[in-house]
Amino acid sequence: MADLTTKLGGVTLKNPVMTASGTFGYGFEYHNYYDISRLGAVVVKGIRMEPSHGNPTPRVAEVTGGMLNAIGLQGPGVEKFLHGDRYMPFLRKVGAATIVNIWGTTIAEYGEVAARLDAERDGITALEINISCPNVKAGGVAFGTDPVLAAEVVSTVRRATTLPLITKLSPNVTNIAEFARAVEAAGSDMISLINTITAMAIDIETRRPKIANRTGGFSGPALKPIAVRMVYDVARAVKIPVIGMGGIMTGEDAVEFLLAGASAVAVGTANFVDPYAPLKVIDGINAYLDRHGCASVADIIGKVEC
Repeated sequence: MADLTTKLGGVTLKNPVMTASGTFGYGFEYHNYYDISRLGAVVVKGIRMEPSHGNPTPRVAEVTGGMLNAIGLQGPGVEKFLHGDRYMPFLRKVGAATIVNIWGTTIAEYGEVAARLDAERDGITALEINISCPNVKAGGVAFGTDPVLAAEVVSTVRRATTLPLITKLSPNVTNIAEFARAVEAAGSDMISLINTITAMAIDIETRRPKIANRTGGFSGPALKPIAVRMVYDVARAVKIPVIGMGGIMTGEDAVEFLLAGASAVAVGTANFVDPYAPLKVIDGINAYLDRHGCASVADIIGKVEC
């Protein structure tokens, strides 16, 4: 069995597989299926200062090759997350490495929520800065598609906390490497990508969009070749670690991202199909490493031959 220990800058994980924010809730329900501390990390659903009710329903639609969602970052707010039984206290109790995805409708709010989490940081492995969600009308798209604003968000959060920072990039840009360099310079310790791609589906019988928000984020297997290309581009543009995601369903899918330059991966839409998907991805990576005589997962990172 290969060594799956994964180093992401100053963060060490037991393996390179984590969950993608928004697809795993806060881990409580999935713990009914297996011990979630077996994962490299649990990345929780987005947290802002105040509770958020999200978008009107319907908010999810299955489409060819994946799904659309426009949840709108529904969440309990930072205080309930820190103290509610099924949130951070639960994650501490089960010993899960926890990465908290954060967002705000203003740059100042990003700093406020980061500072609040920093004040009760026990059990928090890192923060993931969500500048990329395409479903939030107030702020999200603008921050993720303007490199100056993206850098300003990161530098504001950097001043508010000493926790390791991951910046989650939007794929809805022309040159994603430019954004990666901007957030690296602003103080991000890691980069994660890609978030969903803005898309739309129409019910031809009712002639209405399939989700109430009209457009939503497209995720799933059909996204993977785009995500692998973007991870490849970003891994060669920056010196900080990259976390790859987008359509990972199997261990073989994850290996593609690792070969492209990702140091870790996140499983997202697959969680809706199979709650055991992250564990199967871990097993699949290990089987690949054993089959190819690799002693460590680090042996294959960025080793695509071009």
